[in-house]
Amino acid sequence: MSAEQDRLIELMKDMPIGMLTTYGPDGPRSIPMARQEVDPGAELWFITARDTRHVDALATDPTVSITFSARDSWVALNGRATVVEDQEKLKELWTTFAEAWMPEGPEDPNAVLLRVDVDEAEYWDTPGGKVASLISLAKTKLTGETYDADHATVRP
Repeated sequence: MSAEQDRLIELMKDMPIGMLTTYGPDGPRSIPMARQEVDPGAELWFITARDTRHVDALATDPTVSITFSARDSWVALNGRATVVEDQEKLKELWTTFAEAWMPEGPEDPNAVLLRVDVDEAEYWDTPGGKVASLISLAKTKLTGETYDADHATVRP
């Protein structure tokens, strides 16, 4: 695994909620989704309800984009989503957060998994937090040089 892949995974540990964008027949549509697991093998897991517009959109076009953000870092992912019917994996990934949306638990017949296989990821990180960001912004204003951020594109 590359240093960039390691950094991407490390950044995402503090980013549990992302905006999932689907590209179905109604055009792009974004919704917040809680990530269940970050896998070094470039796949992400989400728990969702099967009777949703985003699941319907995936039947037409499995292409997705997902963006995550924290106070001083951002991640953008592109890949393909698949609806997965795996009761054991659903039970393994089930959380109390998922239960807030589906109170019947993993046995809910409407509960299903989304697996996103990532084709490309990009991240921006401003190490040092708010103070480093303010210093970089001041440097940009004073010198005209671009903003300092750790940036990489990762292709698993």
